[in-house]
Amino acid sequence: MANHELILGQSHDLALGQNHDLGLSHAHEHELGLGQTHGNELALRHHSHVHGHNRDSELALGQNHDAENDCERVGEDNEHDGLGHELAVAGSHELDHNLELAVEHHDHDHDHDHEMSVEVTGDLAIQQSHMGVISSVLQNRAIVLSPGHQLSVGQEFADVKSCRRALRDAAIACHFEIQTVKSDKTRFTAKCASEGCPWRVHAAKLPGVPTFTVRTINEAHTCGGITHLGHQQASVQWVANSVEERLRENPNYKPKEILEEIHRSHGITLSYKQAWRGKERVMAAVRGSFEEGYRILPQYCEQIKRTNPGSIASVYGNPGDNCFQRLFVSFQASIYGFVNACRPLLGLDRTLLKSKYLGTLLFATGFDGDGALFPLAFGVIDEENDDNWMWFLSELHNLLETNTENMPRLTILSDRQKGIVDGVEANFPTAFHGFCMRHLSDSFRKEFNNSMLVNLLWEAAHALTVIEFEAKILEIEEVSQDAAYWIRRIPPRLWATAYFEGTRYGHLTANIVESLNSWILEASGLPIIQMMECIRRQLMTWFNERRETSMQWSTILVPSAERRVADALDRARSYQVLRANEAEFEVISHEGTNIVDIRNRCCLCRGWQLYGVPCAHAVAALLNCRQNVHRFTESCFTVTTYRKTYSQTIHPVPDKSLWKELSESGQIGGNNSLEIVINPPKSLRPPGRPRKKRVRAEDRGRVKRVVHCSRCNQTGHFRTTCAAPI
Repeated sequence: MANHELILGQSHDLALGQNHDLGLSHAHEHELGLGQTHGNELALRHHSHVHGHNRDSELALGQNHDAENDCERVGEDNEHDGLGHELAVAGSHELDHNLELAVEHHDHDHDHDHEMSVEVTGDLAIQQSHMGVISSVLQNRAIVLSPGHQLSVGQEFADVKSCRRALRDAAIACHFEIQTVKSDKTRFTAKCASEGCPWRVHAAKLPGVPTFTVRTINEAHTCGGITHLGHQQASVQWVANSVEERLRENPNYKPKEILEEIHRSHGITLSYKQAWRGKERVMAAVRGSFEEGYRILPQYCEQIKRTNPGSIASVYGNPGDNCFQRLFVSFQASIYGFVNACRPLLGLDRTLLKSKYLGTLLFATGFDGDGALFPLAFGVIDEENDDNWMWFLSELHNLLETNTENMPRLTILSDRQKGIVDGVEANFPTAFHGFCMRHLSDSFRKEFNNSMLVNLLWEAAHALTVIEFEAKILEIEEVSQDAAYWIRRIPPRLWATAYFEGTRYGHLTANIVESLNSWILEASGLPIIQMMECIRRQLMTWFNERRETSMQWSTILVPSAERRVADALDRARSYQVLRANEAEFEVISHEGTNIVDIRNRCCLCRGWQLYGVPCAHAVAALLNCRQNVHRFTESCFTVTTYRKTYSQTIHPVPDKSLWKELSESGQIGGNNSLEIVINPPKSLRPPGRPRKKRVRAEDRGRVKRVVHCSRCNQTGHFRTTCAAPI
């Protein structure tokens, strides 16, 4: 038997199948038929003649197949030769882009040596194995027809679509492309797309029978299959069918992973766009299309109000064309918890939608007794502008006015853009509206890009007294007079704790988007109803988890308040306390002297008033007169109130497939809103990746142009970002 060794250079072994030696017997069923490789063109060069009587050991790479060597034949041969395995080339040094394989053929029956070199051009994927060995995988595409893709005369299909689908799958499996000759309701004929190849199949619908039947088929291929990486029959729908099961199990299956799976399973390379569109087609079937989401928004709002009585859910379209404009949702459990148990503190924020259509998701979020975010209301708008912010804050005002006897005097935190400022002034004229320090700090960092200055800014914001605040501003001025001027032009009553008139309980920021970042970004890319359902499920889970967690607490106060009181107790032990009367105390410490009034719950350091929990000076005074420290904290910090915050339940909303049935059964009150159809917004998201603002090399170090505000006549900002009181 001829011994065949494939030698790569001088130090590489070429492993085919599971053996290191390529042994070819003298029988035709052991012929080596290799189809097209992925991006690699194999050229076979013979340096000596091959004897006619020694044709039993042919090595045929990329050659045409005759009628005897059709797809089915090679599929059987593959089982013997192990050609279903990958051709792995392992090496200990870096592989060149163009690689030559020297194949040495030793024939013991003859004195002739047959040397063959296989030149591989194209890209080789170099992977690092667990042993640190760099290998390149050349996956060969042999014309292999699995039993599931066999076509035979008399084979039946339910309809012409099923027939076309089976033929397409067979073509992809065999790595040849087909061309439709005829296709109508009664017949279907296709041939191999390769010029001159006799492969042909004809199917027809028999009279009185609903099925299509294969009438004739010429299974002989004289072509070598396709020579390019893609496949004409690998349509978007085929991609969708191929990955549907995987996507249903894992909706986060990425287009890149889809490409890799199809390349590994079928040996073809598709574009990223094909994979993305295939995934979108499956996801549209699973979750509904973006257009359908807008269309059935009125029904969804009715379902929220039905399943969660007392909730607010309303959708508005443009009067002219009924295109989506606004959506407002607030669950009854959130309304009850905020009004009855949360602090009168709200943060306003927004994030852009990442879906097919442009839009913005608005948030109005409170804070529970333990400091966690407590979402109160959500709004979706077609675009962010002053009118839409005015509408959202008006809806928020109506919500609170309806659910409270006396409107609480709110403290509101935002980036104080003009639309929000005007909306707060119109709907909450008595509210304390301050800057969210995150937005202020980000602007400050962009302007000066100095971490020391940013830290000093935060220290100034946290300072409890005016003296401490001014000391921090002076430190900023010593580092940069421009930075000091920048921060002084913003009234400190809008951001500094020492000057702020409202009660923020230590919350200087409304980090809503950042706090929700782990899931809100993913939700913002879904169709609108799926996005709202993602938000509702998250709230439902939070309410249940926090309710159950609080039932395990045995303390009087919530954990964060307990820690603050414990810290104050520890510090208060070293303080000297002098009592003036039944309510007034003088507390002396190494930091100085402070006056405490336990009747009015205030301390000269302002810590008690600002945080709602007794400061160390107050704790020292309370211990002196043997009072229970926990009784002098704000009620929102007690475990009893915390449990009340999450006492209500956010209920599930049934699947949309049941909405019509529930409506017809009378479970939904009859109203005309169910007949309204909301069209998608007019603004589609532009294709491609969003453009990023890049700093050109010639702009680095360039002095920034001084801008001027036409509203307050100050420099450093525009009218649209002006926060100065007028």
